[in-house]
Amino acid sequence: MVGFLSSRSPSESEGVATAFRQGLADAGYVVGQNVAIEYRWAEGDYDRLPALAAELVGRRVVAIFAAGGPPSPLAAKKATTTIPIVFSAADDPVGLGLVQSLSRPGGNVTGMSMFNSTLSAKRLSLLHEFVPAATIAYMTNPANPSSRLEVEAVQEAAKAASIDVKVFNASNELEIETIFGGLSAQRIGAIMVAGEPFFDSRRTFIVGLAAKYAVPASYGFREYVALGGLFSYGTDLADSYRRAGVYCGRILKGERPADLPVMQPTKFELIVNLKTAKSLGLNVPPALLTGADEVIE
Repeated sequence: MVGFLSSRSPSESEGVATAFRQGLADAGYVVGQNVAIEYRWAEGDYDRLPALAAELVGRRVVAIFAAGGPPSPLAAKKATTTIPIVFSAADDPVGLGLVQSLSRPGGNVTGMSMFNSTLSAKRLSLLHEFVPAATIAYMTNPANPSSRLEVEAVQEAAKAASIDVKVFNASNELEIETIFGGLSAQRIGAIMVAGEPFFDSRRTFIVGLAAKYAVPASYGFREYVALGGLFSYGTDLADSYRRAGVYCGRILKGERPADLPVMQPTKFELIVNLKTAKSLGLNVPPALLTGADEVIE
């Protein structure tokens, strides 16, 4: 039995959970035939993760898939030093203390690295192309251990490109709504939403606020754009989950996480919602449309 520990919500994780199961199948393990999965969901509340991780350890799972950014694997690692752990996405897993090195993780943890800080800087540049004269807000969740790295990357990119950026912290829905509601009064013309599990678990709410206040917003993952977000740029999240599923399968076959190098993402997607751009009165730069992996009309 494999434990599935996620900081996200089941209602918005169906696609990536399916991708994880596909990865297991690619490695020879089919749910209902020769493997079972025990799910635990924190639904954006990171404080629940330690207890959920302890539950999975108590269930004597043979491996734990820790999904939804750094909070999940950090909780799992505190819960066990022996059960293998595979994480789906972590910016700077060495700096976070998850692994000893990317090539030789050591210990009982390995998984998929994520370039969120680098990608955040790129998303800032893309959003600036949509609204070149606007001050841009960057909304992050300080409860996420990766937040500091991403904020620093955005601020450095903003300074280098002479873009006016203001950072806002949000760890609950009230704080998110307050940020969106106050943008106009502060003369902020666009907002970047960090690629972050708590925000992912509230993405319908967030995209709805962007529409309500008619503010151009960028996101880290395609799922937001499918709901009506302006654009996203980031890794192919489903592919990351699938590859993590393959790693879990290899561990079930006897390989050690200590010997499995931390994987790097290889697929990056630019998704643009043309309908949303038109509703906001924005002209999409031709180069962006040409370079987009998908245009939603």
